[in-house]
Amino acid sequence: MSAATGTNEKNSKAITLAGEAAIVTGAGRGFGRAIALGLAAAGAAVTVTARSKDQLDETVAIIESAGGRAFAVPGDVTNRKDVAQVVEAAERKHGPTTVMVNNAGITGPYGPVWTSDPDDWWDAQEVIVRGTLLFMHAVMPGMVARHKGTVINVSALGGQWFAPKLTGYAVAKSSQIRLSEHAAAEAKEFGVSVFSIEPGTVYTDMTEGTINSADAQRWVPHMVEYLKNLKATTDPAPGLARCAEMCVQLASGRYAGLSGRFLLPGDDFDRLLLEPLPKPGSALIPREPERTR
Repeated sequence: MSAATGTNEKNSKAITLAGEAAIVTGAGRGFGRAIALGLAAAGAAVTVTARSKDQLDETVAIIESAGGRAFAVPGDVTNRKDVAQVVEAAERKHGPTTVMVNNAGITGPYGPVWTSDPDDWWDAQEVIVRGTLLFMHAVMPGMVARHKGTVINVSALGGQWFAPKLTGYAVAKSSQIRLSEHAAAEAKEFGVSVFSIEPGTVYTDMTEGTINSADAQRWVPHMVEYLKNLKATTDPAPGLARCAEMCVQLASGRYAGLSGRFLLPGDDFDRLLLEPLPKPGSALIPREPERTR
């Protein structure tokens, strides 16, 4: 057992995803890239998508240099036609999608509701909620028909926490967690699992964007200081690796009994399987204290 991850590393290393076909959104950098690399290393054929083709090409090159299979299809997760094209291209290349990881995200806007531009506020809902919904709507009919599939929605503890001055992000993440919980209940009888996860807090390009945001500095200074300290004192590699490990574990099908749960990096999935099932609708009840506001 690893104290750092709360998981059984021996069991995790034994997982193979050979024969699985995955799509990962927001896969050009950060958590999305780490997840794509992890799935490919476990044997899955991975389609990566984001708006930046150059970043996607870098992700594919890293995977292929390690002997994995990857394919890049640029697209905007908020655009229904783009989503359809990504899924069509992915399935033409790698076959039916069996693993869907919705990782694309956005931070901000920061500040009270009355100071935030409504269009900027709604952008968070578009990327986090609509983007997740569009990809679920595109891949889940096939999963349901085949009685096989896993959807992993990369959410955040911010969706559970009370987060004034960060309402666009917090409301979107809350919606994403609840969407996952409802979809899991709807898909259970068809053998399809839907999870939401907290990826962990590590330094990424998105973190840097928050640190440098004048609005964040004004309205959520404690968060900015927390992230600055994170940048200065921690190595992002272990956190990125744990997030990827979580996705590999969930994609394996071993943990279908946890479908509908909001899972944390410190969770021992094997132990959770032995615990009584939580009450339906409890995914938004916090299990960790707030620490960044």
